[in-house]
Parts: sequence; structure tokens; C-alpha cells
Amino acid sequence: MPRKVRFYQPGIPVHVFQRGHNKAAVFFQDEDYHEYLRCLKAAADACGCAVHAYVLMTNHVHLLLTPDTAEGISRFFRQLGLHFVSYINRTYQRRGSLWEGRHKGSMIDSEGYLLSCMRYIEMNPVRAGMVEHPASYRWSSYAANALGRDHAIIQPHATYLALGQDVSSRLQAYHSLFSLQQEQDELDLIRASLSSSTPLGNDRFKQQIELAAGRKIGCIRPGRPKKI
Repeated sequence: MPRKVRFYQPGIPVHVFQRGHNKAAVFFQDEDYHEYLRCLKAAADACGCAVHAYVLMTNHVHLLLTPDTAEGISRFFRQLGLHFVSYINRTYQRRGSLWEGRHKGSMIDSEGYLLSCMRYIEMNPVRAGMVEHPASYRWSSYAANALGRDHAIIQPHATYLALGQDVSSRLQAYHSLFSLQQEQDELDLIRASLSSSTPLGNDRFKQQIELAAGRKIGCIRPGRPKKI
């Protein structure tokens, strides 16, 4: 079966996911997380991708990116993979693939789903039972987006900036999004869109993507998707 063609568009946020081969760990000690973030920053800068949110889990990562060009995200993953996989193989004297195939990616309608997607990403450690609150997890963007800590990697999206007229009001508004549990239907929709690489948004947004791509984009399959 031929591989599904990837298409991204400049200025459209994309929720991307990459998992370790056979669901194996890709991070083994603190320095591995630090090295990934260094590689992430270098690749984002070199390839014109703004990073809005991320979480690094033991065996997978979630990122929310906006590329400057249609090829930006593909270039980003090539550079990131080249440097981080080389580091892991060299450090742990291993060979072969680290990641399970290509990344998965879903374009996001920023007006309706960007904040939900950010929340989904930063709540991963809580849903996994690793911590009780996202503020307790070191390897995510929550501290930057909700607590205002300086972070060289994060570039706020316009939708996030619109939460308030100043930094304090934005932080308070974003923090309040985590006070209630995310609806299961919303979780399922985000997972299904990511798993199928289907744009997440209303019909108008999907029509816009189809028009730009020059072809149909497919639809989300019914049923509850796998957790990712």
C-alpha cells in the first residue's frame, strides 16, 4: 500500500505525534530530554517552524507547530531525527531505527481547536497517571504557557495571545482552561484526526484545505480511536 501523501500549508498550525519503535522508550535519562529540546529548537529555527506547545513522554512526543512553508515540517523532522537519533545511538551504543515510522500530523483550525489541542498536549502526563497536575511535569510547555516561565522554544500563537490584553490576564485565562476535565468527545476527535492525519476543524476549514491541496482530504473513521 502506498504511503499517504503529506500536505501542510504555511501559517496553518499542525498537531504532530511521533512514537518510539515498537512503543519502546526514546528517553532514558534527563540529559536525553534536554538534548531533544536542544535539537527541537535548532530544527524549528532552521526550518521556519514556530513551536506553540509540546510534551515529551517516555516513548513518544506531541508537538504543536506552525510552519512558514509547506515543506517546513517535513524538513523539521528530517533535521530533528538526524541529530537526536544520532545522539541516542551514540550515547547508548545502539543502531537502527528509534522512531516508529513517520510522524503523524493533523492541521488544526486555530479558531476552534488550537487551545483545545494545546490543552490535550500538556495534559498527557496527567492522563497517563504520571502526575496529578501538568505543572508537576518538567518536560512540557505548560510552565511557559500557563505559568509564564521564560522558554526559548515557545512562540505564542495569535489565538493564545488573544486570551488577554496583557501577560497576566493571558496566563490566568489559559490556566483556567485546565480547571475542568476535557470532554471525552473532544479527546476522541483530536485523537481520530491525528491518527488519520485528517485536518481538525469545521467544514469550512476542511473545504479551505481541500481547495488549497487540490484534492479530497478524507474523513475521520467512526469509532473510538486508539489513545496516542
